[in-house]
Amino acid sequence: MDTLIAMRSFVRVVETGSFSTVAREENTTQATISKRVAALESNLGTQLLVRGSRTHTLTETGQSYYERVINILREIEQAESEARSLTTTPRGKLRVTVPVMFGTLYIAPVIPEFLATYPEIQLDLKFSEKMVDLVEEGIDVAIRLGDLKDSSMIARRLGSDDLIIVASPGYLEKHSIPQHPLELKQHNCLVYSLGAKGNIWNFSNQKEDSAVQVSGNFQCDTGCGLMEMLLADTGISFMPTWLVAPYIESGQLVHILKDYYKRYPINAVYPLNRNIPLKTKCFMDFIEEKIKTNPVLAA
Repeated sequence: MDTLIAMRSFVRVVETGSFSTVAREENTTQATISKRVAALESNLGTQLLVRGSRTHTLTETGQSYYERVINILREIEQAESEARSLTTTPRGKLRVTVPVMFGTLYIAPVIPEFLATYPEIQLDLKFSEKMVDLVEEGIDVAIRLGDLKDSSMIARRLGSDDLIIVASPGYLEKHSIPQHPLELKQHNCLVYSLGAKGNIWNFSNQKEDSAVQVSGNFQCDTGCGLMEMLLADTGISFMPTWLVAPYIESGQLVHILKDYYKRYPINAVYPLNRNIPLKTKCFMDFIEEKIKTNPVLAA
């Protein structure tokens, strides 16, 4: 058990970069945290951290050890959480962050049902397009769209969706309709500025993956802004199906290049270092069920 405590302290030192921060979290002294990490190093017979006056960096061995340890702690935390869930009731404050448009259209409408199902949970729902630091902001779980890069977080896949290429009938009447992604280079492409690849659009079809660098006179950090420009007949955009499906059905937008799309995951993300409270697990279970039963979203 002492080794397990030391492993958890080591992981938090790596994540926070500070012995003193971990000491405050665990209501102990900086010297105690330092001794725990030193004991790990002594037991392993190798140095894990290069200590500095302001920052600490992992050695090559330390990096490898850290990656293995976080997986071990994950399994332990999941086992503990499952054991607790058998005897406890979900309660307390739950802080959740969601993307603005997706949260507005797909999360907010089901929240009344969630709170009626779990009356002892107090939900603090935050709408943001930014990739907030969950630990620093005190967030229990985040709904995130797209591929994840942060290995210090645990991701649970809730569903998936497709990015598709759309334009308005008015725009297409004035311009040629592209028959291949490379023809997008001749069009005014409206870009989501927070996308991982910026103005490089990646596609898949039944035969191959491809990428096209597009350009245009407008970019925006919200889907709402891109929708306004699309409906104003100003260009072509690469948009999530969950956002544009009603407009395609109504005829306000046209799905073009139908053989080309980008599948991406919808994930619930939560900090690795925390046990999974029952309130968090219940929220993820609830949202996953709602996503899977929504006809617009792909399971």
